[in-house]
Amino acid sequence: MNFQRTNTKISLLEDYYSHFNEDHRLQTRHGKVEFITSLKYIHEVLKEDKSKKILDIGAGTGAYSVYLANEGYDVTAIELVEHNIEVFKSKNSTAKVLQGNALDLSIFEDNTFDVTLLFGPMYHLLKEEEKIKALSEAKRVTKKGGVILVSYYMNDYAIITYGFIKKNIIEAINNNQVDNDFHMLNLDGDLYSMVRIEDIDRYNAILKLKRKKIIASDGASNYLRVTLNSLSEEQYQEFINYHLATCERKDLLGASAHLLDIIEK
Repeated sequence: MNFQRTNTKISLLEDYYSHFNEDHRLQTRHGKVEFITSLKYIHEVLKEDKSKKILDIGAGTGAYSVYLANEGYDVTAIELVEHNIEVFKSKNSTAKVLQGNALDLSIFEDNTFDVTLLFGPMYHLLKEEEKIKALSEAKRVTKKGGVILVSYYMNDYAIITYGFIKKNIIEAINNNQVDNDFHMLNLDGDLYSMVRIEDIDRYNAILKLKRKKIIASDGASNYLRVTLNSLSEEQYQEFINYHLATCERKDLLGASAHLLDIIEK
């Protein structure tokens, strides 16, 4: 995808998140599907054990950190973008938020956290070696036997929506943004990086990480935004029930906008 270029990746993210309201997205009907699903699996890992220490890497404005801290969990958040940190702090949560980079968590010792969330960074790290580095750092600071939950932005959702629904596919091919196998390619200065399941599998294999589950965080919800908004509350709740009943099905994973990979150290 083409976005306006800026001098550095940080300034690009600062500009983007100063205009994009992530909290609002997660409160929309399609955004709630992802939020509800992610929380379901975070809670499944936590098992209501309030002694567990949580690290939220790339925490944004604190949607997950604040929610979990309000439930009584010990949450530490790392965020790169100053604007997001300011919004996070304005929520007056007990979650601790520090400015930092997913590629360098040296402020934390090895084996510190029971559960590590790595949601936002994998959307924005363009190079494979950067993704592997971020995942490696998340692994390092997570306790042995601990769990890392990693969110990815998926390739085929981008091809279907940006390429075909928005009719940009020919331009994307001509600009070398898409290869002959319809894999999105990253250009310098791009904001988002899309992956396929085989890419995620390769990262885990390199770092010898064992998958517990992989989840379609939002499934069909992003394709059905208009439809979801037209549903009654009762109908919408049934869509949530349908999604939660099907989000682990392997035949429905790849076209989801986001996947949640749950891996054990």
